[in-house]
This record gives sequence, structure tokens and C-alpha cells, in this order.
Amino acid sequence: MLDLIVRNATLPSGETGQDIAVQDGRIAEVRPNIEAEAAETIDAAGHLVSPPFVDSHFHMDATLSLGLPRLNQSGTLLEGIALWGELKPDLTLAAIKERALALCRWSIARGTLAIRSHVDICDDRLLAVDALLEVREEVKDWIDLQLVAFPQDGYLRYGKSPANLKRALDKGVDVVGGIPHFERTMSDGAFSVRLLCEVAAERGLMIDMHCDESDDPLSRHIETLAFETQRLGLQGRVTGSHLTSMHSMDNYYVTKLMALMKEAEVHAVANPLINITLQGRHDSYPKRRGMTRVKELLREGINVAFGHDCVMDPWYSLGSHDMLEVAHMGLHVGQMTGVAEQQACFAAVTENGARVMQLEGYGLAPGCHADMVILQARDVLEALRLKPARLAVIRRGKVIAETPPVKAQLKVLGNPAIDFLK
Repeated sequence: MLDLIVRNATLPSGETGQDIAVQDGRIAEVRPNIEAEAAETIDAAGHLVSPPFVDSHFHMDATLSLGLPRLNQSGTLLEGIALWGELKPDLTLAAIKERALALCRWSIARGTLAIRSHVDICDDRLLAVDALLEVREEVKDWIDLQLVAFPQDGYLRYGKSPANLKRALDKGVDVVGGIPHFERTMSDGAFSVRLLCEVAAERGLMIDMHCDESDDPLSRHIETLAFETQRLGLQGRVTGSHLTSMHSMDNYYVTKLMALMKEAEVHAVANPLINITLQGRHDSYPKRRGMTRVKELLREGINVAFGHDCVMDPWYSLGSHDMLEVAHMGLHVGQMTGVAEQQACFAAVTENGARVMQLEGYGLAPGCHADMVILQARDVLEALRLKPARLAVIRRGKVIAETPPVKAQLKVLGNPAIDFLK
């Protein structure tokens, strides 16, 4: 007997009437009309069944800290960084952990079961590192949490960053991070990329750098990152996050740059909600959108994922960790309203993010982990339009969150129940 069958599912590929059989936490079979008994049967009733959402760029150490020690009055990136610096001396392990676990509960309810979180290592106590390592252990049965050692104040700019990075990695942090555009000079930024890539190569780790989160078209550390990836043989293990300077670069240079990124197999992660909020602050009109060139990167064959980046922290006062909200914003800002383009935005918060994180067993094929989300939508385009209820969130074949179907009952015009799917 099977452990679970999800019947009459619509898949992200558009296939309808599919049954998904689960045994021992893995998907055993996907096809119509599976004739088998199961300990539990869920009728998807034609709704979309997706692999879980993936947030490939987040800051869990700062999440839900909005208003501590004060609000970001200007709403800018630099004031957010200054605010975080003011808050760090008052941080406690317990408070970081409490907020992170609260965010994880939100994530599970929204069907986000994989998160890559950057964690600041420029607090010499490494409180956030210790807190999030404990959180990673506590949520491992429900969320794949990957941690990035992130030198928020600069790898070279803050003198203790190299030692702190080593300590964080020795404690078990998964990924090497960096922020080259925040170093004192362009040459220091490039040198930091080289040093950090060498650390990752020596340890056999992945790399994810905040790279060129700037409106400056001359901020070109992604070029150095692609070069070092190639030089050290790190293809497929390296991610450039934000890349907002590409929005302002001239087209000739971007064409060259994207070819270098593709050759090096560098992943790109855009953060639509935050990039369009923080970038272009020095513009009057016309005002730049700030988000990197998602459509062009995808067209070049580069893997592009979306991250939420922030939820209610010094940089962003909004958010509920809904990755469909991220994809919805991304398709608007990137003018990606064609059918295939919208589908690509859905992939940016699912399978593309899984590739960034190198998640084993992700997907809805036989042999994959039985992790999935049933949405109150009939297909990917409706999911992006409605950002619907997650009717069921399933992890390793067990339902770990449910939301009742959402219906509105009008009290006028015949008192109908409104179905937004029509």
C-alpha cells in the first residue's frame, strides 16, 4: 500500500488529470489513473500542484526586526545598513532565533520549503551564525535551510572579516558570501572576490555574493566573479545576487558580460521587491527600475532565480514571505507578461532556485522527494495572478500545513459565492 496519492492534479507543465503516488517520502509514480490503495488520498480537484517554493536569497538574521532600534526614515539601502549596525550590539541569540523561527512558520504556511539565508559575520560574537545554525537543525525536517557566511561590512573593509568567515565556515555554514561593491575601492572589491573564491575552492563550497547592488554602471564585480569561477573551476557552484548595476550598463558591455556569465555557469538571483524599492533613489525622472536584466539573462541561457531578500527588517517594512508575490512583482518590473515569460517567473521561485541551491531530489518526477504544494489555482498563470491559498503543503509525503479554500460570499446581486478562477 502507498503512503499517499494526490489525485487529479494539474502540473506546472500544464498536464492535467495527473495522480502522484508517494512511498517512503519519495514520489513513486506520476501519471493519470494510478490504480493503487494508499493510507491517505488527497483530491487536488484539478488544482495546480507544484514543487515547493524556493527563496534563494534571504536575510533571516534580520527578519521581523522592523522598528529596532528605529524605523528607516529614508527607506534607503545605506540607512538600512546603518540601522543594522546600530542594532547589532543589542542582538541576543534568543531574539534572533525567535524571529527566525517565526519567519519559518510563515514560510511553511506559504509553501516555501527551501531558503538560502545570508548571515552577517561582522558581529565578532557570531551570534547570528550560532542562532541560525540552531534554527537550521530545528527546522530540517520541514525546510531546507542553507546559510551563507556574509561579511556585511566588507571582507577587506572590516578587518576581522577573514577570521570571522573562517570561524563561521568551521561551525558549519554552507556557502561563502561577499559584498565587493561595499569595499573601499573597486580594486579592493575585485581582490575580495578573488580571495573569497579561493576560500570556497579550497573548502569545496558554493559561493553566493551580493554583487553590484548599485545603480553605478561601472560597478562590474560580476565580471571578476565570472572570471574567478572560470579560473578556479567552480562552474555551477557560483551565484551573483542582485546584479542591479546591469540595469544601468550599456548594452554592448552587457552582451559581453552575459556571455562570460554563461560560459562560467554563474547563476543570477534577482530580488524584485527589494531591488525596485532601494535602487534608483538618486534619480528624479526618468527613474530606473533597478532590477537586473532578467529577461535577457534567461534568453542567454543563464539560470535566474528570484529571492524575497527581506521581510519587515531595516531595509524593507513589508512582506509575508510569499514567493508568488515576488514572482508577480518580477514579471511586472521585467515586462515579462508573455505566456512563456510568466512561466519563467514561476520557475524563478521554484526549479531555478533549486538549481541555485543544488537541492537534491527536488521536483515532481519519480524518485524526487515527496514535497509539493497544492494551490487554489488551475495553472501557473492563475497562481501568479491570484497568489492563491495554499490548500495543502506536503513535506516528504506528509501534510504539514493546510489552508481552507478561499471564497467570498456576496450579500448583494443575488448573493453568489465568488470564484475568482472564472
